Amino acid sequence: MKVITKAATILIAALAIISTINTTLAQGTYPDRPVHIVLGYPPAGPVDILTRIMSDKLAAIWGQPAVVENVSGAAGNIGGDRVAKAAPDGYTLLMATNAQLAVNPSLYKKMTYDPAKDLAPISLAVYSPNILVVPNDVPAKTVAELVAYARANPGKLTFGSAGVGTTQHLAGELFKSMAKIDIQHVPYRGGAPVITDLLGGRLTMFFGAISPLIPLVREGKVRALAVTSAERFAAVPDLPTMIEAGYPGFVSVLSIGLMAPAGTPPAIIEKLHQDAVKVLAMPDVRHKLSTVGMEVIGDSPAEFAAAIKAETPQWAKVIKDAGIAASN
Repeated sequence: MKVITKAATILIAALAIISTINTTLAQGTYPDRPVHIVLGYPPAGPVDILTRIMSDKLAAIWGQPAVVENVSGAAGNIGGDRVAKAAPDGYTLLMATNAQLAVNPSLYKKMTYDPAKDLAPISLAVYSPNILVVPNDVPAKTVAELVAYARANPGKLTFGSAGVGTTQHLAGELFKSMAKIDIQHVPYRGGAPVITDLLGGRLTMFFGAISPLIPLVREGKVRALAVTSAERFAAVPDLPTMIEAGYPGFVSVLSIGLMAPAGTPPAIIEKLHQDAVKVLAMPDVRHKLSTVGMEVIGDSPAEFAAAIKAETPQWAKVIKDAGIAASN
């Protein structure tokens, strides 16, 4: 038994040495074939735009193709599941949103993977806030006036969203809870039909993605009341935050970051992080992202993990209090 134990100890030590060598080699040669970047959403949306901008630059750095794969469905869960169950070798990555990582575990009763355990953070790339807008026929020019209007018309006002569990939906529910107002959620399939009905006066308000709404605000077709970021956003510097409007802690943004399957060697995670940050620091990349309402973050894997951990209970409470549930 002692001989077997000693042999096992030697074998474990040898495997550890081999693993270290393999990790070092991986860091030096990775990637030596195409890297697939999966996103759980359809083409042309913000996640797709970010992924394609970054993939072109990463491919140039690596000298290998960075293949973008749109695997949409179940609010990003299908794409997330694919990456969570992929080989942890750095050749299958996920461009994930905070909705996938911090919202879906509370929104869906059953998930086929655990984002906190089955995925490894690389870098939180960008964030984009929503802005609260109302049609011109709504008699409110500030958040306070909108709240007063809602209290004078309980149950009659509506807020649209791009779907159950989206940042737009949760921002509306957070507003409803914090302001103690009775407003009704109207879910749509995507943001475009919400804007159509908003312009048509069939909705009272919308916490919408900033990029498609800014032109409408500037053209005077809708009225912007506030932005949902923690601080004022560069694209709309004159617009107050919801916090400034009197709602401390009201932050609801879309954030997007790069993930790998859990168990991916630390050397590969570090290389991916360094390369992602290098891309995000490029002036042309920052300019392209700013034009679509995204602000660059480019933080570390540890900071990304901490952000997910901090955000998860906030939305779990909103989802529980509002009784929100999504079918798998």
